Amino acid sequence: MKRKYWFIILFIVIAIIIFTAIFSSGSKTETVQQFTHVQVGPFEIVVNVTGELKAQNSEDIMAPSELRGRSFRITDIKIQDLVPEGTVVDSGDYVATLDRSALSNQLKNTEDELEKSQQAYLKTQLDTTLQLRELRNNLINLKFDMEEKQLILEQSQYEPPATQRQAQINLEKAERAYQQALYNYNLKKKQAEASMKEVSINLERQRRERQDMLDVISKFVIKAPKQGMVIYFREWNGQKRKVGSTISPWDLTVATLPDLSVMNSKTYVNEIDISKVKKGQPVRITVDAFPDKKFTGEVIEVANIGEQLPNTDAKVFEVIIRVNEYDPILRPAMTTGNQIVINTYDSVLYIPLEALHANDSVSFVYTRKGKRQIVVTGEMNENFIIVEKGLKPDEEIYLSIPDKTDKFEFTGFELIPEIKKRKEDKLRQEAELRQQQQEQLNMRLNRNSGMPKPENVMVSTGSKSTAKEQSSRPEKNQAKELKNSKP
Repeated sequence: MKRKYWFIILFIVIAIIIFTAIFSSGSKTETVQQFTHVQVGPFEIVVNVTGELKAQNSEDIMAPSELRGRSFRITDIKIQDLVPEGTVVDSGDYVATLDRSALSNQLKNTEDELEKSQQAYLKTQLDTTLQLRELRNNLINLKFDMEEKQLILEQSQYEPPATQRQAQINLEKAERAYQQALYNYNLKKKQAEASMKEVSINLERQRRERQDMLDVISKFVIKAPKQGMVIYFREWNGQKRKVGSTISPWDLTVATLPDLSVMNSKTYVNEIDISKVKKGQPVRITVDAFPDKKFTGEVIEVANIGEQLPNTDAKVFEVIIRVNEYDPILRPAMTTGNQIVINTYDSVLYIPLEALHANDSVSFVYTRKGKRQIVVTGEMNENFIIVEKGLKPDEEIYLSIPDKTDKFEFTGFELIPEIKKRKEDKLRQEAELRQQQQEQLNMRLNRNSGMPKPENVMVSTGSKSTAKEQSSRPEKNQAKELKNSKP
């Protein structure tokens, strides 16, 4: 009996669930339409980007500049020890130690060469001393011989003329031999002086190289040039230099000491928004580490050439923003949120972007009164767009496409000529800008190549001719097309 009772209850519950599901699904045949009002008030156009704090001014902590000398043939030197990043140091405090092994090997080779040079200097000195001593002894002997021939000539005055003539010839030979020996001695002396000077220069060069290496090795213990906070140097690939990293003679920076009194936010803006960003625009800045803190800033630098960041496909442009306020909590490498204020309006009409629709290059909205109202739009931000003509304040419009749109009639055809004119003006300005860029490019090419100026060939985009064709249509035909079209 009890089992039958429970079966009946279970059957009733299942039936209730089935009927509820059927009736609830059948009742959801119509979607709830959402509406919004045309808002009026201040309007801002901003570009939101993420940046990283960086000191505007900083001093590099460098390895010895002597490593760039020609006498040192070292391409890479490793950082053997480095204080932790963020360490506050005073002038003269220890910062890092470089690996001495590569230079120590060169020092040993230089000391060996120095010892060879010393031995060569000593050998040359002894050789020249012996040679000159022998030549001097020869000169003394020739002088004695010349004096002896002079005495023989004087004693031969009572001898026959032939004997006198022979004594005269012997004296002249002795004098000539002495003069030749004296001349050779002077040449040998100059040659010895040149040899000694050569080995002396080589010896001094070796001594200088050894002393330079000793001086450089003594500077491998790097100290802070002034007071500050040690920040690791970031290389071209974005990696920070730390213990084990290598430095080259062309880039001797080990770390940096930033000036924290003036901070910048380095950020990248995509190529779509970069045309809006200009130097001098105000910026609202927040720091992720301190969300309650609010700062202001100003755009101080906008890159002219785009770049592609690692692991991304989009082209971006570097933008530098100066932080106006000073706060000791700000540190380099902190992440910032930057709102670059492109333009501000005191009081304008604006609507959500979801409420705006387009058809045949004409923008319109669906009104609560059952109309498709053509509107003239202005600038927009991430969520809203300005409506310059076509709507009134607090007018109610659909936030999305309503049902049965074929029953909504178009209104506001008088705004179409202005829309076309604005589009043509925009296309003309873009064409002029392209022409200016082409002329600047041609001028640069002419300066680089020295060739005659090529003719400017501007490629038509086709959009301008399309606008002209549209402007040539009668307004009645275009209105008819809008009436018969569906979004």
